[in-house]
Amino acid sequence: MTLTPGARVPGRTWTVRLTGHPDHTVSVTCSTTACRMPPRSKDAASMRRFAAEHAKAHGRPAGARPNAACSCGSAGCALHESRVHCAGTSLLVLVHNPAIGQVWTLAEVCQACARNITHITILATAAPALPTTAAPAVQQPVQRAAVPGGFSSPEAAPDPSPGRRRPHRQRRSRG
Repeated sequence: MTLTPGARVPGRTWTVRLTGHPDHTVSVTCSTTACRMPPRSKDAASMRRFAAEHAKAHGRPAGARPNAACSCGSAGCALHESRVHCAGTSLLVLVHNPAIGQVWTLAEVCQACARNITHITILATAAPALPTTAAPAVQQPVQRAAVPGGFSSPEAAPDPSPGRRRPHRQRRSRG
């Protein structure tokens, strides 16, 4: 995929979920299908610790990218209640409500959305994107305004440069 300089890439999101089953076992699933999960277990506490560590493990190598678009904003601000205009630096955050304790969401979000998300831990802040060096502007010659008073030559018109004045001439007295 080729990106133009300054283009935003979609923000990443990972979801790790702890699911209870009728046989009193729990399992852990991850939105990344390549991740290997442990088999079902009756030890819910150890599975909960595994799920929390697994979510954090996705964040360690990922970091926050300076050109990432807000994944929360692109999902209709699903991580918080009020609509927000996305703005600010990209952050990598872990969202987990301990009262529910079954879902861990790792996401790249903007600062504006992050302020509105409850139960958040900021794992990384993107380094500001370096400004692109623009080509130096080519200085254009100063264009003089239209010649006032019907002069036929632009050279005879007064100089529009504000810093330059003509030397003061003394008036002759008639006498």
